[in-house]
Amino acid sequence: MTQISGMRFATVGAILIAISFGLARFAFGLFVPQIRDALELSANLIGIIAALPLISFVIVSLVAPLITKYFGARNTTVLSAAFAAFGLVLISQAIGPISLGLGALACGISTGLMMPALTSAMQALVDRSIHGRVSSVMNAGTSIGVALSGPAVLFFMNSWRYAYFAFALLAIVGVFLAWFLIPSVSRVTPSNAAPPGKITAQRAVRLFKLFVFAFAMGFVAAAYWTFGPDLVTQLGALAPGQSGWLWLAVGVAGLGGAIISDIADRNNPAITHALMLMMLTTSLTLLAASPDQIYLAVFSALVFGLAYMSLTGLYLMTGIRLLPGRLSLGPVLPFVACALGQAIGSPVIGFLVSEFGYAASFSIFATIGIFASLLSPFYPVHIKDDTQVPEEETGLQAAFDYQLRDDEGEPLPTRAEASELDR
Repeated sequence: MTQISGMRFATVGAILIAISFGLARFAFGLFVPQIRDALELSANLIGIIAALPLISFVIVSLVAPLITKYFGARNTTVLSAAFAAFGLVLISQAIGPISLGLGALACGISTGLMMPALTSAMQALVDRSIHGRVSSVMNAGTSIGVALSGPAVLFFMNSWRYAYFAFALLAIVGVFLAWFLIPSVSRVTPSNAAPPGKITAQRAVRLFKLFVFAFAMGFVAAAYWTFGPDLVTQLGALAPGQSGWLWLAVGVAGLGGAIISDIADRNNPAITHALMLMMLTTSLTLLAASPDQIYLAVFSALVFGLAYMSLTGLYLMTGIRLLPGRLSLGPVLPFVACALGQAIGSPVIGFLVSEFGYAASFSIFATIGIFASLLSPFYPVHIKDDTQVPEEETGLQAAFDYQLRDDEGEPLPTRAEASELDR
């Protein structure tokens, strides 16, 4: 089967991820202040609705590989973009919590289908040596979508319905993009691929640890994703349009998270995990402490975006390493765990806000985050045993074979070339 440019595929994938994850899923929190005022919804009900796309994401993620295998990568990707467009249209025309919740559910289905479909196409079409790099670039698409939603709330001031309708139009563009640029293939296993390593008891324990850490991070992050903009407008009395700067900052800072996750995965994941989780909890406390200071609020969003995207990227890389030869499952496990954490965290933070207010609720979630960060020494590390698939089979080797140059501008050997010379 003919392989295509990894960068071309990664770019297309990042755009589709930006639509499904950035706009259809994470943009919701940005418009919570306007939506809850227009539809007269309580904080408790908003928290429940915010959990619906995460629940549908988890459920669909479990069957998405089978759907992709049956329908092919192109049709599944088109279906994902179509669900995003349908859900965004429903939200734009919502007249109450039921129609709003149905739209949120459809958006969650879109996110559940998109990544497995793109991963399936990547395995069939892109050289295995750059799978890790391509996955990181596609994952950064979430930050791009989140960053785009920031200017949207500034442009559509007090017109959240128009904003969501504009998002729906972009999702329709994504449908055509997927149809014309994603080949109709199913995941294939190359003839020279090593068999997947066995999931031993030791590996199962590490996978469980990864699941717990990703779940805890998703739980804590749910407070910011769901009620961050609402906090600065309700508690800080800032204009609804000013909250758009938060999501713009989250998206821009999140792009840097893709680089940090690569570096952390090869150096000291446990220390990096502790640092980033502490940064995430700091963003919660900073926002709750100074909600009326727009500059501090934007700074907290920068910290949150960098920490969140770094952690999700780190979990993605860890999942691939712990499940070598199972590239379609490695990224799914931590993403499902994170989504479950957010799905449970959203209604919990909604209940706490209704009962105790924003400041106390965000402080409680920050305390949970601090406790989780203290457990980072138990973060799972890479296993090296007899059943391990060579690193080049996971696609992570090339992510660190940067083309370095000496003082005179001459290219230095990559890591793979240097290893060959040593022999």
